[in-house]
Amino acid sequence: MDELNRKTVDEFKQSDKLPIVVILENIRSAYNVGSMFRTADAFLLEAIYICGYTAHPPHKEIKKTALGAEDTVHWKYIKPIEEAMAELRAEGYKIYAVEQAENSLKLHAASFKPDEKIAVILGNEVTGVEQSTIAACDGCIEIPQLGMKHSLNVSVAGGVVLWELVRAKLSEPGFGEM
Repeated sequence: MDELNRKTVDEFKQSDKLPIVVILENIRSAYNVGSMFRTADAFLLEAIYICGYTAHPPHKEIKKTALGAEDTVHWKYIKPIEEAMAELRAEGYKIYAVEQAENSLKLHAASFKPDEKIAVILGNEVTGVEQSTIAACDGCIEIPQLGMKHSLNVSVAGGVVLWELVRAKLSEPGFGEM
């Protein structure tokens, strides 16, 4: 643990977090939810908001893939996504759906203000982010996909988008020492 510079649970909870929140909307697979907990822990994200019928801890399938991250990452279950979005907006977050949509921001070309608080919504594995949710967002972020398939597993898509957001934050003055 020391050689890998891993934090203890207490150190993680006391650490300053990156101002990025993940919102999970109607995710069918609890394994995907657990995977997002691990990603949020790895990138020291602020929180995960769990909405709709998405499974939430305690849950054996989440525990199996989260490997303890469900105990380190701050999370909230707020069934109506509109309430979660309103809460985050009141805290100063800009909210983006991760979705292929008209006028979406291509991930590699998206840029955000250094002090901007960002929340990203990941939607259902089959139907994606609900259209009504997209309409309430500040925009959409799209991962360019070049092959025949134009979809990724939700936890993979989340990891790709979150890494790009974290990478940009790590490039900012003051964040590079994390």
